[in-house]
Amino acid sequence: MTSSPFSRRGFLQTTALTSLASSLPAVHAATTNLPAAPAQIGDTVLRWLDGQAPARFEGSTLGVPWPRGQLRLPSGKAPEFRIANQPVQSWPLAYWPDGSLKWTAHAVAGGVPAGELKLENGTPAPGSVTVRQSATQIVVSAGDLVWAVPTRGEALIAEATRAGRVTLKNLKLIALRQDGADPELDGKVARQSFASKVNKVTVEQHGPVRAVIKLDGIHSANANGKGRDWLPFSVRLYFYAGTESVRIVHSFVWDGDPAKDFIAGLGVTAQVPMTNATHDRHIRFSGEGVGVWGEAVRPVTGLRRDPGQAYKDAQVAGKALPALSGMDKRVSERLQWIPEWNDFSLTQANADGFTVAKRTQAGQAWIASNGGSRTHGLLYAGGAAGGVALGLKDFWQRAPVRLDVRGAATELADVTAWLYSPSAPAMDMRSYRSPGDMDTHEKQIEGLNITYEDYEPGWDTSVGVARTSELQLWVLGATPTHQAFSDMAQQVAQPARLVLSPQRIHAAGVFGDWDPASSGSPARRLIEDRMTLQLEQYLKEVEQHRWYGFWNYGDVMHAYDADRHMWRYDIGGYAWDNSELSTDLWLWYSYLRTGRADVFRLAEAMTRHTGEVDVYHLGEFKGFGTRHGVQHWSDSSKQPRISNAAYRRFYFYLTADERCGDLIRELLDSDSDIAKVDISRKLARNAAPPETSDLPGVGFGTTWGSWIAAWLTEWERTGDKRWRDKLVNGMQSIGDMKRRWFAGGAPYDARTGKFAGPGDQVSISHLNGVFGVIELSSELLTLVDVPAYRRAWLEYCRYYNAPKADIVALLGKDPGGRSLGDTGSRMTAYAAFQERDRALALRAWREFFTSRALRGGGTARQIGGVDVIRPLIEQPGISTNDSAQWGLAAIQNLALIGDTLDEAARAAGLVKS
Repeated sequence: MTSSPFSRRGFLQTTALTSLASSLPAVHAATTNLPAAPAQIGDTVLRWLDGQAPARFEGSTLGVPWPRGQLRLPSGKAPEFRIANQPVQSWPLAYWPDGSLKWTAHAVAGGVPAGELKLENGTPAPGSVTVRQSATQIVVSAGDLVWAVPTRGEALIAEATRAGRVTLKNLKLIALRQDGADPELDGKVARQSFASKVNKVTVEQHGPVRAVIKLDGIHSANANGKGRDWLPFSVRLYFYAGTESVRIVHSFVWDGDPAKDFIAGLGVTAQVPMTNATHDRHIRFSGEGVGVWGEAVRPVTGLRRDPGQAYKDAQVAGKALPALSGMDKRVSERLQWIPEWNDFSLTQANADGFTVAKRTQAGQAWIASNGGSRTHGLLYAGGAAGGVALGLKDFWQRAPVRLDVRGAATELADVTAWLYSPSAPAMDMRSYRSPGDMDTHEKQIEGLNITYEDYEPGWDTSVGVARTSELQLWVLGATPTHQAFSDMAQQVAQPARLVLSPQRIHAAGVFGDWDPASSGSPARRLIEDRMTLQLEQYLKEVEQHRWYGFWNYGDVMHAYDADRHMWRYDIGGYAWDNSELSTDLWLWYSYLRTGRADVFRLAEAMTRHTGEVDVYHLGEFKGFGTRHGVQHWSDSSKQPRISNAAYRRFYFYLTADERCGDLIRELLDSDSDIAKVDISRKLARNAAPPETSDLPGVGFGTTWGSWIAAWLTEWERTGDKRWRDKLVNGMQSIGDMKRRWFAGGAPYDARTGKFAGPGDQVSISHLNGVFGVIELSSELLTLVDVPAYRRAWLEYCRYYNAPKADIVALLGKDPGGRSLGDTGSRMTAYAAFQERDRALALRAWREFFTSRALRGGGTARQIGGVDVIRPLIEQPGISTNDSAQWGLAAIQNLALIGDTLDEAARAAGLVKS
């Protein structure tokens, strides 16, 4: 930073905000002590996440932030933006308190555009997507493609036609239930098949660039209403202009009995009419890297007799063979004797290997073809007249997975992407612990003291967790070339995405205290280099320790065991991280300031995981998340701090992802259930609560601070003032307490959002500031004017890390609990920035410099040979808690008090004078 740290965003300026226009949502705007609007933004240039234009583009959607007051919608109008020569569809995503647009969403049509992509006000180029709806079906048209979506029944898509030809039929979901775990040596299990039963269809967008259809339902053993129903699902279909494909976002909730219900397969399947002669029918699988496996149903290559090069070339290319009259008769008259290969499978059993096999028909032996390490996860079945390609994102990362073609030699082939492979052992959702191990409170406390695991029988259930998968389905007019198919596979694995630069996002004044990465001075370079080192270590760790699998991919581990050179995957609360200490925030802020594609994808995978797998979506724990543990649901501590919507807001606003928006909305009323899940039930036996009340006790940071992101986001999205009022009620009641933030928590009334009681007891915990409340308080205080909360928060920020004498002078004693001083330095920095206190800013840097990270701590080393399962690079003292919180402190300190860094670093001896 080169400007004064006290001028950025003008936090201390007073501005009068205009009231909301009658045509917009009724948002209440505060009128004092709020920041002035940032400077107006001119051009908005879009860029490719990976830095260059892709070979293929299937359309995408991005969110664009705007400074407060810059853009307003005329009455009854949707926002209009244009991109030269590229259709774009725009809509509002969020509003500032004054009614101006805060975020807009933009769906960009498929087809790789040429030249600079600049988003401007104006009339967009027309799109080609239309939607027609009747009582029985919804018809989506895009160019010469027509998709028919029934409003009830098994099928998600009844059929799709290409230029009038039916190319796809009966797209549906399937599941296999097994009635027990796989036998270890001998024994029997039975399997039962289920198919989707759609109960509700909603058209969320009608085009002209993007149409979105949401289908809700359940997997049923009998779609006619008889038999068992389970595994509720929500599927969205995304149709973009300029593409031949539909994007499928598939979400389901696990609601079985872990002791009796084992998922043996979970998939998406469709039928493909096969009208060409079998020698003109083709199967494709993506291979390693850009590789492609491609063969015909009836091959004419490699025969004893040569049909002629033109025929071989045509078949390899996926084209119809020339007229058979020109073929060597020794081949053409014996074609019927060449086997027709009916069934094909690509199986990715784990992250390190896949195999391809085929057979002539059911009941006959499978013949191994080839294999490799990792594939992008795309198949094709069809012929010269057209066919279907179906791909699964994060294919090898989510293994075990499988791609199937069945009936390729018949009139109607089946193509299936198995999200969970039926070739793998059935999915086991039981707890890893035996209930008898910890059947008393005393045993549970002893276990917690040795393994850091808060275990309690019945609180380790997997019932209610969810998973979202993304697929891409093409309806094609011909068999794609190997190059075209490879380009499609790349889009499945890493969809091309349009984004904004860090500078453009930052200029809008969103997401609180951060600034774009910069190494403008030796001291800043020292911190930036350390942040980069830590990010890259975690990118390595995902691969080194194979943090992959259906339920695991996207999460990271909590703590490291340098003796075993392993993360503590089997030691209670040290195993899976489950968002502990805001790892999600660290990754998203790191992406915002760097724009790195690899960091975006790590954060994206984490958001897809933590918002689904680590949170309950139905059942007694709905709305709560699970603390870090050996399984993502095994710890008995169910907490709002894990289900925290703050961890989803980034992805929602940057991508306008509807599923992420759903997850945030799920949490709006979760505070009303806090009395059902007593977070402190085990501590209550050892210490009486400080205050007596019929209301449940709620911590300001760990609990209330985890609810407020959902309310803030809903207020921004809809303008519904009840969410703004709920935020203000909580803030005001904290500010009115005698000890304010130093009370730590108080009885809470979910009906009003207010805390009760005098708040005259002091309770300090380092956990109160590490689950997003620091970041959210910074944002809230720019949006609503609550002077009592502003004073309370600034007091807490100034004194949390203060010298003992100062805290005693304020509170009458030092109550303890003030650990994590280096990460708490960002609170000191916030107070320094707000109060223009240079001495306090220098104190914040001294607190930050107590971390060993800048003094040689965390040095990486190579480990190989017989000491490890494979060579790796480790940081012996690495901790995800430390990495996330140190990274967040570094980011916020640089943004708030960056101008004092060089002086502080020289004084600390970190850089030369």
